[in-house]
Amino acid sequence: MRSVFLALFLLLVAVPVAPSFADEAVTSEALDAAWAKRDEPAALKDLEAKVSTVLARRSEDPELIWRAARLREWQADGATDQNRKKLLGRESWTLAERALLKNPGSMQAHYYAALGIGQYSQAVGILSALGEGLEGKFNNHLDTAIKLDIHFESAGGLTAKGRYWYELPWPKRSLARSAETLQKALATSPQNLRAYVYLAETQLKDGKAAVAKATLAKAEQGSVSYDPPEGKRAKEMARTVAAEIAKELK
Repeated sequence: MRSVFLALFLLLVAVPVAPSFADEAVTSEALDAAWAKRDEPAALKDLEAKVSTVLARRSEDPELIWRAARLREWQADGATDQNRKKLLGRESWTLAERALLKNPGSMQAHYYAALGIGQYSQAVGILSALGEGLEGKFNNHLDTAIKLDIHFESAGGLTAKGRYWYELPWPKRSLARSAETLQKALATSPQNLRAYVYLAETQLKDGKAAVAKATLAKAEQGSVSYDPPEGKRAKEMARTVAAEIAKELK
C-alpha cells in the first residue's frame, strides 16, 4: 500500500500543473487586441476581466502592468464623476510607476504615469495638484516619454504637453506654447483628432474663434481609422467645442 501512495505522489510531482485559462489568456497581445475595440461593451468587459487577472496574479510583469495603467487612464479620461476620475487617474499613475520599478526605461510606463497624474490633477483641481507638487513629477514622466518615442499614440506625449500649457492657471498658462506644441504634435501625427480639438480650444481661448472653427473642422471631418475608439471620443469632444465656438462667433 505504501508503494502505491509513493507511486501516486511521484506521478503528481512529475506532471506539471497547467496554468489556468485566465493566466494563459492574459498576454500583452490579448490585452492589445481587446484595447483596440475598447469602445465596444463586450470588448471592454473582456479587457476589464483581463486587467483584473493581471493585477491579481501577474502584477510583477511590467509589460502587463503598464497596459493595466492604460485602461485606467482611458476610463478616467471618459469619467464624468470627478471622484471616479480622481480614483482612476490615481490608479493609472500608481500602476505605471509600479511598472517603472521593474523596467525604469519603459517609455509606455512613463507616458501613462504622466497621463494618470494629469487625470488626477484635473479631478482634484489644477491648483490643488500644483499644491501637491505634482507638476514636476508630471513633466519628468512626460518629457521622458516624448524623448523616448515622440510618435507613440499618435504623438500623444506632445498632445498632452500642449494641453498642459493650456490648463495651467495664470501666470503659468501659456497659450502660445500650447498652440506651438499642439502644432508640433500635428506635424508629427496629422491624424491625431484630439490634438485638433485641443488646438481649437487654445485658439478660442486666445480670442481666435474663426481660426479655431477652421481647426476644429479638421477633427470633425477627419478619419478615426488610426484608433477608432480614440477618434470617436475626440469627435464627441469636438461637438462641445463647436458649440462654444458658435456662441463666440454670434
